[in-house]
Parts: sequence; C-alpha cells; structure tokens
Amino acid sequence: MAARIASSKPISSFLFSSKVKPFSPAYFSTKFVGESPIRVRDFIHAALYDPEHGYFSQRWGSVGVLDRSIKFNKLQGRKAYMKHLNAIYKQSDISWFTPVELFKPWYAHGIAEAILRTTNLSVPLKIYEIGGGSGTCAKGVMDYIKLNAPTRIYDSMTYTSVEISSSLAQKQLETVGEVNSHLAKFKVECRDAADPNGWGLEEQPCWVIMLEVLDNLPHDLIYSKNQVSSWMEVWVENRHDRSELSELYKPLEDPLIESCMEVLDLSKDGKTHGSMVGSVAKSILAKVFPRPRRCWLPTGCLKLLQVLHGALPKMSLIASDFSFLPDVRIPGERAPLVASKKDGTSSDHNNYLDAQGDADIFFPTDFWLLERLDHYCTGCLNKNEHKSSKKGKKRRTLTLDTSAFMEEFGLPSKTRTRDGYNPMLEDFKNTKFYLSVPTHNIK
Repeated sequence: MAARIASSKPISSFLFSSKVKPFSPAYFSTKFVGESPIRVRDFIHAALYDPEHGYFSQRWGSVGVLDRSIKFNKLQGRKAYMKHLNAIYKQSDISWFTPVELFKPWYAHGIAEAILRTTNLSVPLKIYEIGGGSGTCAKGVMDYIKLNAPTRIYDSMTYTSVEISSSLAQKQLETVGEVNSHLAKFKVECRDAADPNGWGLEEQPCWVIMLEVLDNLPHDLIYSKNQVSSWMEVWVENRHDRSELSELYKPLEDPLIESCMEVLDLSKDGKTHGSMVGSVAKSILAKVFPRPRRCWLPTGCLKLLQVLHGALPKMSLIASDFSFLPDVRIPGERAPLVASKKDGTSSDHNNYLDAQGDADIFFPTDFWLLERLDHYCTGCLNKNEHKSSKKGKKRRTLTLDTSAFMEEFGLPSKTRTRDGYNPMLEDFKNTKFYLSVPTHNIK
C-alpha cells in the first residue's frame, strides 16, 4: 500500500543537498480529476496508485534495490559511508533506498526478533505485510525465522504480502524466491489493503508489518479562513477556465474526516476549548489579523486500521515511519513533502497539486495520534470523552525511536563502521517504531 516505500524518503534529500527546480503545470494530475470535484484523499490516492499514471503503479524502479548488502565494518566512518551511499544513488538514479534495504538483512532481522519474542508460538505464525516494496523485509524476516526459530515454527508459518503494485508484487516473488523453501510459505495478493472486500475474517492471532506505509496513505485536508471560522472540507476540481487544478471548499460531511477531527478534539465550528474571555479575545484577533488554518488528517490510516481490526481482530501490529520531515514547503499541520527525482537531482514541490505521477507524496506520522486511532478502531477510545472505554478489546502499545528498537531487538554491531559510527542508529532519528498487541481483555 503505500509504501514501500517511502523511506529514506528520499534519503538523498535528507542527507545530501538538493537543487529545487520549478515545475511545469500538473498535466498528468489533471487526468486524476474528472468533471466532478474529488476529495483531497482521492486525489492523493490517484496520484500515487492510479493504474496508468500513479507514482507507484507505473514503476517498481522508484524503490531502490541494492545488489548486495553494505559491508559497514569495512567502511572507516561517516564520511566513507556517505561517499559510498552517494555513489549508489548516482549509479541507480532511483528515488530512495528504504532503511530495510540500506541495512539488509539486519533491519529485517530486528523485526523478526521482535515478533518471535512477543508472539504466541503455540499456534502457527501468520504474518501479513502491507506495502512490501521489493520483498527485502519478507525475505529477511523469513531468513531469520528459518535460522533462529524452532523448526516447527518455520515449517508451519505463512507470510502474505498485500501489495497494490503489480510490478512490485512480481519483484517480491523474485526476491523471496532466492530461498527456495520460502516460496511454499509466501504469497502476494495484489490489491489495496484498505479495501475490506479483499479480506476474509482471520480469527487466529497474526502479525501485520507496515514499513513506511503510513506516510504514503491518503490524507484529507480541512480549511478554515481564520482562527475562529468553521472548518471546511477541501476538494480538488479541474476547472475548464484554468490550466491547473484548484481547491474547492465544502461543509463538513464526510464520516472519516469527522471521526479524525473528534479523535483530535477539533470542533467543527472551529472553536477551541477555553474560557469565555479567551474566546472573545481570539475572535477579535481573528478579525484584526485573520490567519487561515489548514490541517491534514490521516483518514487513510483510520480507514486502513478499521479494515485491519475488522478482518484481523487478534492482530499484532508493528509499524515504522517518519515522525517528522524536514524542510516541508506545503502549509498545514502534518503537511506532506512532495518530491521527485530526475537525472540524479531531487526536487521538492511547493504544492501537492503539482503531483504528476512522477512525484512521491509522503506525510510525517503523528505517533500519538496513531495510537489514539488504533485504540479508537478497537473500541477502547471513547472519542467523545477522550478516555479509555470499558467496551472493546484493550491493547498494549509502545512507541520507540528506531535506535532504541534496534538496540533492543536487532544487532546494531552489524551496521557499525570501523570508527564506531552507526548510520542505522544515528541517521534515522526522525523515525520511530510502533508496536500494538491485543491483551484479550474484554471486560
């Protein structure tokens, strides 16, 4: 589903200087919007996953695959690593390498160890991965379980990849198939994981892995013309009198948008909780110095979690993503980066409507909000009272920095250079892991 995706997003733009160039009008993007306006989330979904023009649907080459693992212990330090990495990017001319690819197989081995430590090994191990990219994570996890778990665990396990891109699905089969015994346990279902019709009902415990998926999930955008005006939904329209797409504002009516707002404690009328004096002062300020507000809502994440909890009621979840993104040019809380790469040069767009099928759109993940959405989808969070509900199944959740996660479950010594520098622990400080497991307490 999203992403494979997204990872060192583009790590070249984070670690290397990039030249920003102006972009031409969104010729491709106008194909994503017909005669009728569509919500922002539908535009983003089309820009990323449209079968003909979507960013991920038309090219698996947008996801980097290393020919071989990096031998970190042969590199002197950070300077040598950066030089090596820069050479790889120039040679491949791809958009990015995900952490699981850069640090293979050790990154995936850490995930596998976390699963083995916390899963119920008395039942067959079932793993689902959403947005599995090139299959590097799947192969690494299965390799680790084959080598380190009891034989019966590996022999009875199943690993299902849910991948929206047909080209990436084929690549995953090739990657996992490098170990012949994996193929009998591995399958790819080429579909949208957020579509409930693709799932049955899995009553047994299972694991769901999502690496850099949340950042590519469609988001909605709401707008308020000043600090106290009511929030409105943002739609995208293709007007005949304009060569480019434009925004259209409509009253709130979408259930997913309203649910996200309630979890965030955002009032539809735009008012915030506080004293009467404070409200009056804010109203006066809004008239004298009006300041438009824009807020991005992870409605795609909410929809996906609703589908997963409905289809996999006993699932455990492990997700990794970016907690913040640097140098975001697009306005709004939780706003995305929109970036593309051409001729080895990464370029950032100033407008999400510039996405033409050749640009990645990725969002920072608010892990506090992710946890609340996770609880809300299981009935643990009373969205009106903002406290745990006695109804529904409780879940234990944990958010860890990537360095803390890998120090606990991985082998960080394998990604350490000769002078002690460790890019897996030091270069991804803006990434976190989220773990969520059921407690089976229904009281």
